[in-house]
Amino acid sequence: MKNRPEIIISSLDSERLYKLIDSLPKNDLVGVEELEAELARANVVDPTDMPSTIVTMNSTVRFSVKSSNSEFERTLVYPKDVGVSGSTVSILAPVGSALLGLSQGDEINWPKPDGGVIEVKIMDITYQPERAGEFQR
Repeated sequence: MKNRPEIIISSLDSERLYKLIDSLPKNDLVGVEELEAELARANVVDPTDMPSTIVTMNSTVRFSVKSSNSEFERTLVYPKDVGVSGSTVSILAPVGSALLGLSQGDEINWPKPDGGVIEVKIMDITYQPERAGEFQR
């Protein structure tokens, strides 16, 4: 697998995601270890210092998936906020964990639950809470 690009996560997102992981049944969800590894390697910054080109929780992101040659626009959310409209993606979904902390233009190979990898590229961040001045969302 290719090296993963550097990622930046806000201290608020980091704290909330660790609490989410701690609340989950142990060994129940595929991908939690990958999310934990991403959190551990992330550069953590104060929400007010978040660059505007980084995918944070509740950001709306346009990204491509190489294997399907498709583009998607989804809002990265906590599991409790996933809607039925298909416009959201949970942080616990493989592509959700892959998006977190990446910058516009970054590419990442991310393991799929059934084996293999998904190749994701960030095309644009159409909305980011921190860029909009929402630091406590």
